[in-house]
Amino acid sequence: MDDRTMTSTISLSQELQQVTADLHRVNAWAGLLRFSVIGLIFLSLVTLAWSVSNTILFVSLTALAGVFYAFWFICTHDTIHRTLTGWTWFDSVIPRLITWPMFWPYSLYSEIHRLHHGWNGIDLRDPERVQWTWQEYQQAHPLLQWYVQHQWICDIFLLGGFGMIFKTFIQALHFQKLVPRIRRQLLIDVTGMLLINGVLLTIVISQGELLRYLLFWLILERVMGAIGQTRDHLEHYALWGKFTSHQLTQLYACRNLKTSSLAGWLMGGLNYHAVHHAFPNIPFNRLPEAFERIQGVLQKHNLPLMQMEPGYFKSAYWLSYHPSLIGEVNKSEPTNRHHMIPA
Repeated sequence: MDDRTMTSTISLSQELQQVTADLHRVNAWAGLLRFSVIGLIFLSLVTLAWSVSNTILFVSLTALAGVFYAFWFICTHDTIHRTLTGWTWFDSVIPRLITWPMFWPYSLYSEIHRLHHGWNGIDLRDPERVQWTWQEYQQAHPLLQWYVQHQWICDIFLLGGFGMIFKTFIQALHFQKLVPRIRRQLLIDVTGMLLINGVLLTIVISQGELLRYLLFWLILERVMGAIGQTRDHLEHYALWGKFTSHQLTQLYACRNLKTSSLAGWLMGGLNYHAVHHAFPNIPFNRLPEAFERIQGVLQKHNLPLMQMEPGYFKSAYWLSYHPSLIGEVNKSEPTNRHHMIPA
């Protein structure tokens, strides 16, 4: 990078910081309202499901509860960044209590998610990278190559929540030497999950409802896993590339999605994922405003604007039918994005 480019990059970074400086303050009540409303709907649906004797109705209500449980889980992403309420005790304790019943290792995920924010688009070791490189694909067993060609369907509908849980444990163990805190977080998660699920199983067994509870848990896992895997794939798939600064890399290596204000609220503003990655301390309710301000700065500096792609369903459908691999840097691409090679 020459001196002129470096000076321009520093100036741009400072301007981006300035235009978003007043958006970092967390409104605890906005976050608490979102968390409480979604949680209340979920718990109400669970209560209703367990109050009916009809199996079809039980399954239907549990599946609907799973949708809101997934949105409740997404609230815990904000707690990792301390942008849900800003209350340390709340953002530390509550997310573990609502995720451990599903065996989700929240503490471990918190650690590897920080690596993801530092490495996305930059370092292929990124623990949340779901897209394979061309080299990885060529060296893989034919069975794994088949999996890559059908990755979206396999991950969303087959692996689901089990796949996300397993991947998180594997990645955490892989990076435990790099992040020593992972060993402590592993102990916290395993202990918490065993205690909470031990209590729940004791209750359902004493009531003679073990099989019904296992069905209930499996339905939640399937629904939540499908939503979680879809979001996980959409956020970065086919966007790998490193630009001139970390902020610009995040703005161009993450996907923004058009959606309704209600869906955006339920998703915690993660439809503005590029803005979140560039400024992870901006709370969910200020991300739309930050998006507009950042676009203005990019336009002023004659840089490519961030794109707003079709909504979650349209984008997931198109990408799932066009699986691709990360190739070499595409020098004709203004954002330094890599070539995307059809799988």
